[in-house]
Amino acid sequence: MFSNIGALVAIAVVAMLAPAAQAQQGTIVTPADVKWPANTTGGVGTSGASGIQTVVLAGNPAEPGLYTIRLKAAPGMKIQAHSHRDHRSAIVVSGTWYFAYGKQFDEKALKALPAGTFYTEPGGVDHFAMTKDEVVIQITGYGPSSTTYVDAANDPTRR
Repeated sequence: MFSNIGALVAIAVVAMLAPAAQAQQGTIVTPADVKWPANTTGGVGTSGASGIQTVVLAGNPAEPGLYTIRLKAAPGMKIQAHSHRDHRSAIVVSGTWYFAYGKQFDEKALKALPAGTFYTEPGGVDHFAMTKDEVVIQITGYGPSSTTYVDAANDPTRR
């Protein structure tokens, strides 16, 4: 009888560890693997501004858990002050991202962040951004994410 219980325990352990072993194999996404959508209205975890294409690389920003998204922002964008409920870290992949913290868009406050720059968007901290040329950034956070504009009239998803 003990050997039957031992066999059942072994089967249960293997069944529990199999998904973990698969998850530990990881994910690889090369730049060529990224398929940018034609839709340019952002998505969960973005500013929601028109002109942003979003690809989810891992996880889901709308659900609890770790996620990573890659954003391509069109040239000439101005993103008004907003915040996200989750703490996020970001890397500028290409282009120059003009970014600042604050409750109101102020072009003089923007700092030029060239490719390779790392920055954070702490949860609840207002920030704003601008592009001159096309910019790609990658953001990692712990969802669910959200976007709240300082001035609801600036929220592009409400138009």
